[in-house]
Amino acid sequence: MTKKVRCSVIMNVLIISVNQCHSPMPVMPLGACRVAEAAEQAGHKVTFLDLMFHKEPVQSVLAALRQCRPDVIGLSIRNIDNNDMRNPVFFLQEVRQLVDSIRTVTEATIILGGSALAVMPEAILTFVKADLAVVGNGETVFPKLLERIQVGRSLNDVEGIVYCENGAVRKNSRSAGCSDEYTHPDLHHWIDSAAYLMHAATVPVQTKQGCPFKCVYCTYHMIEGNTYQLARPDRVADTVVRLVEQGKRDIEFVDSVFNAPYDHAMALCESLARVRHGARLQSLELNPVHFDDALVIAMERAGFVGMGITVESASDPVLRGLRKGFTSREVYGAAEVVRRHRLPCAWIFLLGGPGETRETVQETLRFAGRSVRKQDVAFFNVGIRIYPGTELESIARRQGVLTCPPEDMLTPVFYSSPEVDADWMIAEIKKTRDAHVNFITSDSLNRSYLPMIQRAGSFLGLRPPLWRHTRYIRRGLKLVGLDG
Repeated sequence: MTKKVRCSVIMNVLIISVNQCHSPMPVMPLGACRVAEAAEQAGHKVTFLDLMFHKEPVQSVLAALRQCRPDVIGLSIRNIDNNDMRNPVFFLQEVRQLVDSIRTVTEATIILGGSALAVMPEAILTFVKADLAVVGNGETVFPKLLERIQVGRSLNDVEGIVYCENGAVRKNSRSAGCSDEYTHPDLHHWIDSAAYLMHAATVPVQTKQGCPFKCVYCTYHMIEGNTYQLARPDRVADTVVRLVEQGKRDIEFVDSVFNAPYDHAMALCESLARVRHGARLQSLELNPVHFDDALVIAMERAGFVGMGITVESASDPVLRGLRKGFTSREVYGAAEVVRRHRLPCAWIFLLGGPGETRETVQETLRFAGRSVRKQDVAFFNVGIRIYPGTELESIARRQGVLTCPPEDMLTPVFYSSPEVDADWMIAEIKKTRDAHVNFITSDSLNRSYLPMIQRAGSFLGLRPPLWRHTRYIRRGLKLVGLDG
């Protein structure tokens, strides 16, 4: 347990997790809970409002404001949009309307936070019209910021923030990526975890922060930095045991890449195997470079019930264009490893990247058709969200795919290779999906009946990951004419 450090002045703080996206399933607000816990441990009075399951979010917020009368309001923003080129949804418009509503009833300081802020903090702060934004490590920066606000001291030397001063937006240097001590917040204290579990959600756990990979589209280096900060495996294992004791058995490791560094992943699996925790573990973020039989055996012994390999493509020109750091040889090698074990696997593909052509699309689809086992699942998406400051932005501008200025990239803009027609890719993926009941697309995850299937699965005792049952679900949907 982290030792509480009392502040000189107690502030009344309301933290709101604004995310209401249920696709493909609701995600517990791990980061926001960490920040709330850090503020409480610093001695402040903290109220937490999670809007995930609220049908009238504005009314819920106004009611919370009347009840707790906060001095400071923290809004946690997980995503700018849904990253779907075919059906884009811009989340920040609703956040802006929420801020407008808050302003009508209180003059409390409004501070933005969450993973979305690290990507385009100045643009988000300006669009949403809040007072401040935290772009560094929230559980470290937020308590310091509260102290400065209360005593009215300058914010000029507070690391990891963006703020408005004299009509200009200023950004201070970033703080360190994460705190030295590994902590996992008491989720049940802050959110209705039972509601999440009813929707087949997993409990998120991080074993590290930072990512040294250089994928052209990725923003992790903006969010967590590009060097690893590793949690001690025994402390992660203790967290898993504690979660199981609380009735939270379905746990997902949400690192940017679970199996890198390889030695850390192996040590974690060994620690988990020793404690005999009884959890159902999974991770959808494995890299084929650090993937072998020894790792899968260790994961099975550790209690994993599902894994996912994010390969994006099985074609070398596209893998080079994306700077994935591996080749099709590693992709095919990973498939051979998967085939030798029983652990269910989800394969994740992202078509349309730099270097994509008709030939490379067909190469990836042939790999999926031949190498993905029937009991596994393959997920396909087309188009890549472009963020300012990424290499993909530079590529898109050179190719003439992107012409708008960086400040206009807050609303979703996407990259799709100019060498192949996007509609043709979508049609080819649909043909492949229709021929394989264990293949799905982004359209499959946006179906209005998906939440009902998740709740029914939970009621019937089907445990995450529900993608293990994709072929049976799709067969059932075909029978009733819903698998279009």
